[in-house]
Amino acid sequence: MRDSLRPGLAFQFSFAVTEDKTVPHLFPESPEFQVMPRVLATGFMVGLMEWACIRAVNPHLDWPREQTVGTSVNVTHCAATPAGLTVIVTGRLEHVEGRKLTFWLSAHDGVDKISEGTHERYVIDAAKFRAKASEKGLVQSRQPR
Repeated sequence: MRDSLRPGLAFQFSFAVTEDKTVPHLFPESPEFQVMPRVLATGFMVGLMEWACIRAVNPHLDWPREQTVGTSVNVTHCAATPAGLTVIVTGRLEHVEGRKLTFWLSAHDGVDKISEGTHERYVIDAAKFRAKASEKGLVQSRQPR
């Protein structure tokens, strides 16, 4: 992490919502999702907010050796966004506590505010993280069934 990664870092990120980011595409194998309205899925909205944070902090990391992973999401989803609208995520890095980063986020689709809340990410060493996750998979594959 560079010294430039400090509270107060403000950012905006925009994304044009496409059909493949609507609810039926979140889990195509789910018959329940298939009959839901074709609006931005909450899962994709959360991913978009994470992406905005990643883009904001990467210039302040030794990227790609250092990366961030999400550990907490506490956001609303208070308005529907159909495909074709552009969502603008506005964010601010509120706290830096060691490797823990806390963000305040808001999202608007040009008509309504669609989300607001907080998100936490941790700075990781990507190689160490991958090795640990890989080992976890190996351990699970050795478990008796």
